[in-house]
Amino acid sequence: MTQPTAVSTTALKTFPLFQGLSDDTLAMVSRSAMMRRIPRGQSVVHAGERCDFVYLVLTGSLKVVVSDEDGREVILTILGQGELFGEMGMFGEQPRSATVVAVMPSDLVMIAKNDFRTIMQGNFEVAWRIMANLAERLRNADRKIESLALMDVYGRVARLLLEMSEEVNGDTVVVRKITKQDIAKMIGASREMVSRVMKDLAAQGLIEETGAGIVLRDRLQIV
Repeated sequence: MTQPTAVSTTALKTFPLFQGLSDDTLAMVSRSAMMRRIPRGQSVVHAGERCDFVYLVLTGSLKVVVSDEDGREVILTILGQGELFGEMGMFGEQPRSATVVAVMPSDLVMIAKNDFRTIMQGNFEVAWRIMANLAERLRNADRKIESLALMDVYGRVARLLLEMSEEVNGDTVVVRKITKQDIAKMIGASREMVSRVMKDLAAQGLIEETGAGIVLRDRLQIV
């Protein structure tokens, strides 16, 4: 990690968590925040560590992973611009439940746990958005359990691509960089099987891998 630097209120306004807050509130948050540049491949936090900070992604992409003693890895999610992690550490004293690794060089805004608690106590809107974020994470976990239990690999790949996609100039695109190995680790399948599914989806005209990302065609559905 690089040495921390100050965070401007302009940067804070890019986060959905802080949008609409008063300038005075943003200035208070800015005084509590610092920013660090994380190189590609470097871990930000490790499973089992103390939860001392809440992190927000200003730029870049990171993966949240858990692994066993043999080094086998499962990717829980991929984080991108505007998203946060580490907020569960404010609710109790349990250690980190997962490791977070930069997929590409990333700029992170860091706020100490106790400072973030103070911000939440003084700003109901921030506290409400944190609760909404946790509720969405729980829904995503429920959908993942459902996929693993009830869907074949085709369905799991389609659902993941649809959930990661966003609208870009009228197209539905998975913009975030994700490899077939990453997809395999996210849906509980082998890389070889994911490669076959992606090749088949492309042959059917349901997806197209381009320089801008994976473009999803209208006919792609969860099966």
